[in-house]
Amino acid sequence: MTIKIDRRQLMALGTFGLGALSVPASAALISAKGFTHGVASGEPSQSSVLLWTRYVGSGNVKLTAEISPNIDFSGARIVGEVDALVDRDHIAKITAQGLDPNAWYFYRFIAPDGSKSATGRTRTLPEGPTAQFNIGVVGCSNLPFGYFNAYAHAAQNAALDLIVHTGDYLYEYPAGTYPSKDQALAGRVLDPVSEILQLADYRLRYAAYRKDPDLQRIHQVLPMIAMWDDHEFANDAYVDGAQNHDASEGDWEARKRVAERVYREWMPVSDKDYGSPRWSEYQIGDLATLFLTESRISARSKQLDLGAALKGQADTQKALQSFRDDVWQDPAREMIGGQQEAWLGSAMRKSKASGTKWQVWSQQCVMGELKLPQEAINWVAPDAPDFAKQRLAVGALAAKMGLPINFDSWDGYPQARERALKVAQGADADLIVLSGDSHNGWAFNLETADGKAGVEFGGHSVTSPGLESYLSGATPDVAAKALRETNSQLQWTDTSNRGYMTVTLTPEKAISTWHFLDTIRSKSTALRGSASQTVMRGANKLA
Repeated sequence: MTIKIDRRQLMALGTFGLGALSVPASAALISAKGFTHGVASGEPSQSSVLLWTRYVGSGNVKLTAEISPNIDFSGARIVGEVDALVDRDHIAKITAQGLDPNAWYFYRFIAPDGSKSATGRTRTLPEGPTAQFNIGVVGCSNLPFGYFNAYAHAAQNAALDLIVHTGDYLYEYPAGTYPSKDQALAGRVLDPVSEILQLADYRLRYAAYRKDPDLQRIHQVLPMIAMWDDHEFANDAYVDGAQNHDASEGDWEARKRVAERVYREWMPVSDKDYGSPRWSEYQIGDLATLFLTESRISARSKQLDLGAALKGQADTQKALQSFRDDVWQDPAREMIGGQQEAWLGSAMRKSKASGTKWQVWSQQCVMGELKLPQEAINWVAPDAPDFAKQRLAVGALAAKMGLPINFDSWDGYPQARERALKVAQGADADLIVLSGDSHNGWAFNLETADGKAGVEFGGHSVTSPGLESYLSGATPDVAAKALRETNSQLQWTDTSNRGYMTVTLTPEKAISTWHFLDTIRSKSTALRGSASQTVMRGANKLA
């Protein structure tokens, strides 16, 4: 069963340690002493959870961590001592062991001078028969585009047991690029203002994001399982490069090392050596196994560029056919790589054999098949930039040949997708795929050449704009209807709202609900609406 915590205890956490959040990050880092960025927890098991904080002293500082089932810390026990190391940007992490399963806990860190961190709330995973578990799914949070109201709403959602972050926790761009100066919301300040390339740059950018009170709050009240996507490194990253990286910005391997190091510092994730596998699994009683995979920097082949393939070709039709049959369908093109594919298959089979009800795969990019409707060429506003018009024209032409909109998603790796989904079919999995990256909400029936393979719940973004920013000549309802009619796997979509997703798991069914925030341009947790999709266990297709 799911243990519910008293909502008054959740609200009693208040805003401990969140008082000086209006200070720009650069100024804060110069002057800040003591606990500077709240607390966080992550990677829970039945008996343990990782605890995180940041404490700035004159050098390395030894902190004491304590944990209690009670918010007043009665019955507290010492987790242990941990150093906030200068070499790790003053970050301290420690794993609390020997906890009870399916239990809520409160935790804090204590400095040598007696000062205390914010009080955090976390929980362990259930074991054995489990009637319900509720997961919040978030991603794509670009700070200058608007307020993190989705984080704020999720933090107030007393039903949630866990947060899954599908990636794009932050963005690497310089100020004024994405968003443009005109699009950026006043007061949402980036640090540094340049693109982040070096160790200090990445650390400052995380610090700037983590000064946001709503991001601090969601970390404070819920454990998080997180995986990077591309923008924690650079846009459209792959194993040996990225769209937003060139030789003038230094060596890609060096940048990858820096980005991964700082991610591991600032996120509530285990510290491991660079390049160590990040794929992992979490057992949620007998209800679900949550698999976490990485699809950007360990194995992904470079994304295809249809425009480049067609450039200079006299016979466009022939060039498209050759691209589709030979290049796009190349089985050597990897998304997660052979090692992860083998691990995922073995883990799914083990999960199913144990009697676990659901196999839930959290990964970064949309997996369902998505082609551009032909009428979309008329959806671009007259004053849209030429590149947007050209992109849609090429997309409509590609769709006639059975080619997708986005070659950076699983659509760009059709043979890798087929292999991964056949793994799930071979395990007889009740598969739910969670995805992010696209900034829009999606619900797909996933299929292979052999038939149904599972369902996908694609989460929309916290702040980053979606398809509506390109398809301004069509209302969201018109665009959604045309997308569904063009793509047989697509059962539902929303291309106009920001927010977050919740997934409620029970032994009989799983329900995904997309929560639409009313605005991101001012601070508010008001919702403008929601939408839900359901899959029954054993169906492997949406109800």
